Amino acid sequence: MIGGFKRFDMVRQPNRQWRILSPVTWLVSFPKAIAHRAKIDKARIPKSLKPPYFLLCNHNSFMDFMIMTKAVFPKRANYVVAIDGFVGIEWLLRAVGGICNRKFTRSVTLVRNILHARDNGDIVVLFPEARYSLCGTTAILPMSLGKMVRKMNVPVVVLIMHGHHINSPFWNVGSRGVKPVMSEMMLLLTQEETQNLPIDEINSRLAEAFVYDDFAWQRENGIKVNHKNRANGLHNVLYQCAACGVEYQMSSGGSALKCNHCGKVWEMSELGILEATSGATEFSHIPDWYEWERSNVRKEVEEGKYSFSSAVRIESLPNAKGFITFDELGSLTHNHDGFTLKGEIEKEPFSINWTAPSQYSCHIEYNYKGRRLH
Repeated sequence: MIGGFKRFDMVRQPNRQWRILSPVTWLVSFPKAIAHRAKIDKARIPKSLKPPYFLLCNHNSFMDFMIMTKAVFPKRANYVVAIDGFVGIEWLLRAVGGICNRKFTRSVTLVRNILHARDNGDIVVLFPEARYSLCGTTAILPMSLGKMVRKMNVPVVVLIMHGHHINSPFWNVGSRGVKPVMSEMMLLLTQEETQNLPIDEINSRLAEAFVYDDFAWQRENGIKVNHKNRANGLHNVLYQCAACGVEYQMSSGGSALKCNHCGKVWEMSELGILEATSGATEFSHIPDWYEWERSNVRKEVEEGKYSFSSAVRIESLPNAKGFITFDELGSLTHNHDGFTLKGEIEKEPFSINWTAPSQYSCHIEYNYKGRRLH
């Protein structure tokens, strides 16, 4: 731990959602669901299914929480929420059933709190990808999820939502008025299966259930986005030119994506399809371009060439009162040794290393609370 700040009380057991506040969650959620004509297919949910059960949801935008609330109505639930979600409203999030956690950390306390919430007889909600999808496709699930399912010893229900990334892509948030948005809610594992199936089989079923692609869904359902700035911010995800291979020279604006190094331009259609204005279209499907970039990084890692280092501004979030900004810049290095952060606080130097095996993923923000530098 860095500094002598008061820490968030992670050990405190979660509340059962105050019934008096349940209508508040409905009032916040239902107008959004109605505005986007949200459709939830529950054909694969047996009428006999009652809480407690473990609800696992995919994660593309803040609207996920609202559609999830509609999906479980009128039942109560506890939700795992990242600590930054508690800033300024800790008492409220605890009162409506929030369970605090830090992203991508291994926490015995979190497991205990989830099991405590289960024992109340309500629904326990988890977004196992732990971050918004960068381009509307599946993020990696932790291998420990199968073990958590075994510990829960309750039915597992999956809620896969479509259209939320198209409506508010992570690379440029803000509603585009997409409607309808659609979801499938299904019973994936019975209580007996959570105890009798091998952990590998449980993880395999979870991974299969979490395969989704919002851009493919958009195209297949003919959902048009006529927003004039629909491509704004796309260069944050498609940062490497598919034509010349140069990184971080991409820009975007209106409906166009451009490489400022070689000059090539792609237009994004109302159906989310890319087409080069001249020459071959390397990738018409945005997730394919993204996966190509990932394969290039993977190759660098395998060849021992990958390394990143930069001066960084350090902000710490020890509790729900808000971020604390350090006076001095630090340095962040990412390589085969994992992430290494070095800095100074109150004239005392510190160095923290998160090894590669300990971090199955990381969270990326492009303009977190307006903090971007450019």
